[in-house]
Amino acid sequence: MATVTVTLPHHTYDVIVEPTALDRLGQITANLAPHARCGLIADDYVFSIYGPRAVSTLEHAGYHVVRHLQPTGETNKNLDTVRDACDTMLDAKLERRSPIVALGGGVCGDTAGFVASSYLRGVPFVQCPTTLLAMVDASVGGKVGVNVPQGKNLIGAFYQPVVVVIDPLVLQTLSPREQKCGLAECVKHGVIRDAALFDWIDENLAKIQALDPDTMTELVARNVAIKARVVEEDEKESGVRAHLNFGHTFAHAIEATAGYGQIEHGEAVSLGMVAATRLAVDAGRVPADVLERLVALLDRIGLPTKADLVDTPALMDAMLLDKKVKDDRVRLVLPDALGAVSVVNDTPTAAIADAWGAVRA
Repeated sequence: MATVTVTLPHHTYDVIVEPTALDRLGQITANLAPHARCGLIADDYVFSIYGPRAVSTLEHAGYHVVRHLQPTGETNKNLDTVRDACDTMLDAKLERRSPIVALGGGVCGDTAGFVASSYLRGVPFVQCPTTLLAMVDASVGGKVGVNVPQGKNLIGAFYQPVVVVIDPLVLQTLSPREQKCGLAECVKHGVIRDAALFDWIDENLAKIQALDPDTMTELVARNVAIKARVVEEDEKESGVRAHLNFGHTFAHAIEATAGYGQIEHGEAVSLGMVAATRLAVDAGRVPADVLERLVALLDRIGLPTKADLVDTPALMDAMLLDKKVKDDRVRLVLPDALGAVSVVNDTPTAAIADAWGAVRA
């Protein structure tokens, strides 16, 4: 078991990483947000596997559980899904002290968190992520929201959970593709903050791919600790929290132009990290071996480092809709070394276009 505490000026919460933690979800929730009723917003596929256990533990803790299932997939992370979930909670007359629990991956957590942030102007929110990507990234830090046709995550809020409950054993039902996508964010954390983590992933990849419980607990806890420290330094992304977006400005453009759900987020992040690092190498910020090591690890994991993409002008247009754009300039996170990055505001358009070429199949 590992517990990482996120300490913010107005709120402190724990991220509990423990095999079989799902069976303690009700007890943990009731200790922090006791009430007669709770909402459970779940991915419908995840609910078919883990829903009965989640409901049972919540009911055992004394809750009447109001269930709302949302369809699987990035295309369902939208305002219609939020409205439907709010209708369920309103019909059940959930009150301001009634917690809302998210059971699923990042799409479910982001959507449920936005519901929790806006329902009755805010109710207690519990994250119970079931994908590696959500465990190490999306469930920690309070970013919640949905996609719109103009871009990814453009409607949302900063809304911290009261607790995050992570059971690494649920990863055993995760598809190999989703497992790889989660590892993309783990690699990202190594590049931006912790070269030793990058090396550890490389050295322990066989155990990670075999889902060894002790190894997965350590993997998740180490990544959560990095995310937590960054969030503590900069909760609402006015400074260093932007470092977490390494590769993401490229990735979001790929997702937007490919159509949400056509390429997985972790796959897009993998391509985005390669593009950003290629740009850094070309600018003389890092030696070429940093890119070589990154590509080698991503290849070993089975993540894409090249792909069929739409034309570069369309990708550049999509980048300009990114939340990090400032004064019509694309702000990019570029590596300074393995384990350190900086935000760069003055990258020439031609250099960005060349970087796109580096990941084009």
